Amino acid sequence: MATINFGGTEEQVVTRDEFPLSKALDVLQDQTIAVIGYGVQGPGQGLNMRDNGFNVIVGQRKGRTWDKAVADGWVPGETLFEIEEALEKGTIICFLLSDAAQIELWPTVKKHLTAGKSLYFSHGFGVTYKDQTSIVPPAEVDVFLVAPKGSGTSLRRLFVEGKGLNSSFAVYQDASGHAREKCIAMGIGVGSGYLFETDFYREVTSDLTGERGTLMGCIQGIFAAQYEVLRANGHSPSEAFNETVEELTQSLMPLVAENGMDWMYANCSTTAQRGALDWWKPFRDATKPVFEQLYNSVKSGEQANISITRNSQPDYREKLEVELAELRDSEMWQAGAAVRSLRPERG
Repeated sequence: MATINFGGTEEQVVTRDEFPLSKALDVLQDQTIAVIGYGVQGPGQGLNMRDNGFNVIVGQRKGRTWDKAVADGWVPGETLFEIEEALEKGTIICFLLSDAAQIELWPTVKKHLTAGKSLYFSHGFGVTYKDQTSIVPPAEVDVFLVAPKGSGTSLRRLFVEGKGLNSSFAVYQDASGHAREKCIAMGIGVGSGYLFETDFYREVTSDLTGERGTLMGCIQGIFAAQYEVLRANGHSPSEAFNETVEELTQSLMPLVAENGMDWMYANCSTTAQRGALDWWKPFRDATKPVFEQLYNSVKSGEQANISITRNSQPDYREKLEVELAELRDSEMWQAGAAVRSLRPERG
């Protein structure tokens, strides 16, 4: 492992230099990797591993998602199977269904977790909240996770571009004595840029906090607040959206990703610098209590309970569509659709 200094704190990470793809292929050369679920993470991870030369199959129920897998080049009867057949054939079971779907399918999966097999997750939810999910792996199987820090779509896009998406990894149960090595090999196989170590509990608590915080919930909330203030003060939808979302996502965030926030500040006007430096601490002080409340809700298991309860309801999809429609049909995101349609094509 490589030792990297992160803002004064040293941390050990795994990079492709000390654990190259050739080593990952050697570690997993005798394994059949069964990707169960072809929804959010399944396509990106499965396709990346397939393109990297691993022996990968997909388990999926027939229907629209099955057809998507066929369109992606998975061959029925060869690399694409019904879920139970894939579970039987696989030696590493990649359990990539949604948290609610994992609870429903767990009795079927557990039946096929015979001694010597491995159970792979990309989220620590099911095992961490086992009192609510009943997901308790058999003692004779390895259990580990690799959690890419982004969507399966981003994982695949960066892989195709020759890049990588950073991932965390963790070993929950080492029955074989080789779980850690297999876990890291899987992380390299799915296209990780580098891998940092965690455990199942820390992965799920940081992930649930991030999704509800800066990654999705918080960012939508502050977008809406600023947009509404600008509109209430007479600014047009185009002006309000561009100043709230477009400039951030298309101009400033790429600069932050490239070289950091200080570098982005240094490459903005002095007026923008002064204002940003004056206002970032009031925003931190205003939102930190909300983040503390959020983290405590995650830590207590309340957020897990809400997710399990609501996402398991038979009318969940219908209710979800109503909530998503509120975003989609709002003036801000209608303005966003119009703004995106006006972006010039890159030549």
